[in-house]
Amino acid sequence: MSLFAGAALSVLLGAPAVAQDGATVEEIVVTAQRRSERLQDVPVTVTAFGATQIEESHIVGVQDIITRTPGLSFDAFPASEPRLFIRGIGSSDRGSAGDPSAAVFLDEVYLGRPSAIAFDVFDIERIEVLKGPQGTLYGRNVVGGAINVITKAPELSGFAGALEGTLGNYDRREVAGMVNLPFADGLAAFRLSGSVRKHDGYTKSLVTGGDLEAGDTRSARAQLLVEPNDTLRLHLTADVTTDRGSGPANHVIFTTRPDRYPLSLDPKKSLATIDGRQDRDTHGLRAEVSWSLPFGTLSYLGSHREVDYESYYDFDGSNGTRGIEGGDIEHSKLTSQELRLLSPQESRASWVLGVYTYRAETNRTVVNNTFNFAGRERVVQDAKLESYAVYGDITYPVTERLNLIAGVRYTKDDKDYHIVNLGPQGFQTVFPLNARASASFDAVTWRLGADYRIAPDHMIYGMISRGFKSGGFQDAPSSFEAAVTPFNPEYATQYELGLKQQFFDRALTWNNSIYLIDYTDLQTGQTVGLSKLTNNAGAATVKGYETSFFWRIGAGFDLGINYAYTDAKFDDFQTVDDNNNPVNLAGKRLSRTPRNKLTVSPSYTLDLANGGELRATAEYRYESLIYDDNSNQPPEIREPSEFVDANAGYASPDGSWTFSVWGKNLTDERSRTFQVFFNATHFVAYNPPRTYGATLRWNF
Repeated sequence: MSLFAGAALSVLLGAPAVAQDGATVEEIVVTAQRRSERLQDVPVTVTAFGATQIEESHIVGVQDIITRTPGLSFDAFPASEPRLFIRGIGSSDRGSAGDPSAAVFLDEVYLGRPSAIAFDVFDIERIEVLKGPQGTLYGRNVVGGAINVITKAPELSGFAGALEGTLGNYDRREVAGMVNLPFADGLAAFRLSGSVRKHDGYTKSLVTGGDLEAGDTRSARAQLLVEPNDTLRLHLTADVTTDRGSGPANHVIFTTRPDRYPLSLDPKKSLATIDGRQDRDTHGLRAEVSWSLPFGTLSYLGSHREVDYESYYDFDGSNGTRGIEGGDIEHSKLTSQELRLLSPQESRASWVLGVYTYRAETNRTVVNNTFNFAGRERVVQDAKLESYAVYGDITYPVTERLNLIAGVRYTKDDKDYHIVNLGPQGFQTVFPLNARASASFDAVTWRLGADYRIAPDHMIYGMISRGFKSGGFQDAPSSFEAAVTPFNPEYATQYELGLKQQFFDRALTWNNSIYLIDYTDLQTGQTVGLSKLTNNAGAATVKGYETSFFWRIGAGFDLGINYAYTDAKFDDFQTVDDNNNPVNLAGKRLSRTPRNKLTVSPSYTLDLANGGELRATAEYRYESLIYDDNSNQPPEIREPSEFVDANAGYASPDGSWTFSVWGKNLTDERSRTFQVFFNATHFVAYNPPRTYGATLRWNF
């Protein structure tokens, strides 16, 4: 096997790759436990995507990661504000005083708002997906799990650069570049990366003639790394991302009143009366300082990010007599600071102690305009959050084979909330309304476990971990009392057993885990009239199995298989039906959670006589039926879906340039990514259609 192919798949699954000439490719190192470790040594279920796989699969956003990761799904309404669901646990709450149940981190910095999940997946070292509660090391709102995106840091060793261009259908035009400049005799380096990605809309409005779902994203990242001596390291980062897109394309696929909402059954055509917009500007500053001391490594991580987001679009996607338009205007400031002390390298035990603060200020305006019914409203939400935490975690080697793991974290949140409905009427929120409220929430999260090395390449582990999501206030309260009454935190305790193993001189990697999650006080949206209220509905149990298989078969052939089985059901869920009658949804499946999700990824690499390489990869993905409503009743049901992606490319003998052709969703599967049944009408949105293109990359 060539170095090129081996590196790609060792990055994917953490297996060391050995070339045909006997050279060993470096194994992937992850920081899932806040320290650098070989992926196969981490007693946590982690899916890792390396730089090569990101490039080959043409992964450009967090949605591409979610669709490729078993155990993950997301609420894509709208697509510019994705909300993650990991192992059945997630939240669709976008309110300024609400929080996600699964989190995204950029270089270990928490992105606390759905609108803040904006970055370009270029010049990325790896992406780690951690499954299950991570409350000890990652803190609040990591009940389901976390996605940690790690960018490539400046390199002190020498000059480097890359330039990449892509052309594709839907007039796709992309260019990305990177330059790495060391200076000061190798004691410092500057790295600059940027990209521009544009494409026309996937759907045409037959009313306006314009494009829906068009995108124009521009990103830049500048980094400075200074290492004046062996004990001190300073890493500064500034990044900016600008999105300009048209609105999402919604469709009417069933209605009892076609005069109000005419049908639009073709996913490529819409009856939207406006093209809409989804615009975002986000920028951030990050500073990390590490100082190696005799008793450990002291590190400081500080960050400040700001987000300006605005969306407005045709909700119903039709030109009938009862149109619905709306959107959000949001400005958020997110500031975090963390101080850590890590154990010295020569320490028998690996430990970390830390203190953490997080501050968020969000001003969000929700606009709902309905025509010829209900009303119009402009709701302004102001929320402030002050969060504090202290934590500690230790891995202690009892013997050469047995490690014990324990960690604990205390978190306290203080929230202030002010909501005003400016009217002139009410739609989802009661009118008139002017309410202020404050609340505090605290929790102790922890983990306790062990791992045992059965053999050098075989490890079994067990872990109990607890996470919590903070309480909050209603996004669309139906009364003054509802506006000032907070809902409580939710909690998840996971019991997991895992087996990580490698065979045949590490040519085959097969990792397995089974788990049970006790999910209590879950924050669940309940529709009351036109309002959707968040309540602590009850309890649920999530049981599952995940397996990750990679085999370097030989003769250039490789095979990767990932599968997740997720059985997520309510144990108790007191709510009301459409007629306002009390019902208990115990036994129903949690929404937006497929029971089965499978990816199969074969690849083939051919070494050419001139030293170059031809490489072909394919990916098949299957996702079983999904309920979009906790009642599990039609019509809000997504049928099983299947997707096929492929890539074929050539790498020059010296690796200085590569050329590839790629395709996503080659079968042109159009499955639903969002749906709601309202006013006797079924509204839906679809995933992107078949896309394809060619990419040329030059490394220098």
